[in-house]
Amino acid sequence: MKTPVASWLAIAATAAVSAITTLSAHAADGMPPVPDAALSAAGAEGLSASAGAASAVPASQMAANKQVVLAFYDAGLNRKDFDAARQYLGAQYIQHNPNAADGVEGFGKFLEFLRKNQPDSHSDIVRAFADGDYVILHVRKVPHPGDLPIAIVDIFRLDKGKIVEHWDVSQQVPAKTVSGNAMF
Repeated sequence: MKTPVASWLAIAATAAVSAITTLSAHAADGMPPVPDAALSAAGAEGLSASAGAASAVPASQMAANKQVVLAFYDAGLNRKDFDAARQYLGAQYIQHNPNAADGVEGFGKFLEFLRKNQPDSHSDIVRAFADGDYVILHVRKVPHPGDLPIAIVDIFRLDKGKIVEHWDVSQQVPAKTVSGNAMF
């Protein structure tokens, strides 16, 4: 019979092997490796010789990155003002949202779509985290007044204080959850 500590260590070892397998799979598919910041957040700090690279970004820069993303989000997603949001984007903007075109102009087209189809949409940022050059938002979006909200996790990568890459995942918030716990 395993002790609780032995069980936890077995789980941690399995997670570490899974992370290494994921890294190998990414490399084999020609995808860039998972950044060290993602590994440390997953609890696999010891997997990389350069683990802790995220901590090389000063706390003041992480705070500034968070403020850039919050200002960008308000200007772009809430006010739908491309000119105001544009100042926060780098010259290159890599978009991973499957419903938005790549690049700075692609973001502009996405805002046009929102202005036309969801003019009254509003997003409340429930939580914001900074980890190195990454800022992660936990967002509650209401597409139209009276709609059930959508839960979104947005991930932004910054370079020299400008947003240069974006990922997101979203799901409809159900009226009732099986667990009884709210999504926010």
